[in-house]
Amino acid sequence: MGGLSSPSRRTLGSDIAGVVDDVGEGVTRFRSGDEVYGDNLALKGGFAEYAVAPESVLARKPARLSFAAASTIPQAGAIALQGTTPATRGSRVLINGAGGGSGSFAIQLAKRLGAHVTGVDNAGKLDFMRSVGPDEVIDYRRNDFTRTSERYDLVLDLVAHRSVFAYRRALAPGGTYRCVGGSVRTLLRVLTVGWLAGRLTGRSIGVLAVREGPPHFEPLAALCVAGDVTIHIDRTFTLDEVPAALAHVGEGRALGKVVVG
Repeated sequence: MGGLSSPSRRTLGSDIAGVVDDVGEGVTRFRSGDEVYGDNLALKGGFAEYAVAPESVLARKPARLSFAAASTIPQAGAIALQGTTPATRGSRVLINGAGGGSGSFAIQLAKRLGAHVTGVDNAGKLDFMRSVGPDEVIDYRRNDFTRTSERYDLVLDLVAHRSVFAYRRALAPGGTYRCVGGSVRTLLRVLTVGWLAGRLTGRSIGVLAVREGPPHFEPLAALCVAGDVTIHIDRTFTLDEVPAALAHVGEGRALGKVVVG
């Protein structure tokens, strides 16, 4: 409301799952009544009873997944799948922010690839992380993973805020660091200084450029349907409770995914 060329206020909420109410001209993949899910990153609108989305971002919801379960997958799943791609059997993988939605998926995916996985998060999430299946867990408030003797072949950082040189220190020769969340300042430094600092020392440091759309999250949904990956929903909030849901996540208390619906 009040914008000159577009609304100045927008309903937030990116991951969506629901029933198609109506379709626009030229839509061929879906029709009214279809059950769908997807990451509506461009238009958002998920924190509402109705949302408008292009058909390209949606996929048919697997019948064996509830709407709540399906809604946890698109964005977090794409991040976890792409972020753990470099993991191999026997490689040492560290996931920073492993107690959240993307992190809990990433732990399971890296373990499926045969990696030795370390999960990092706050003390309140250690038991939850252990239940998901990593080999080791670290409370970041007590131990800084960039200052231990351990060196990792892959670091997937979901809450980046340290210096580029600290991340380089945590990597083994030939190792890869990718961040996908964190402070703007840290992300900019990784983008500008990181690639050079890594290249000079035989490491790869950068931001994970997450590819969007059904081809990048449906493989995880298939693993969930097959029972090979578990979806962890911490709490479900109503639409009237969106501020509380965001606070719950922002305060670092969410164990896995939080759903609004």
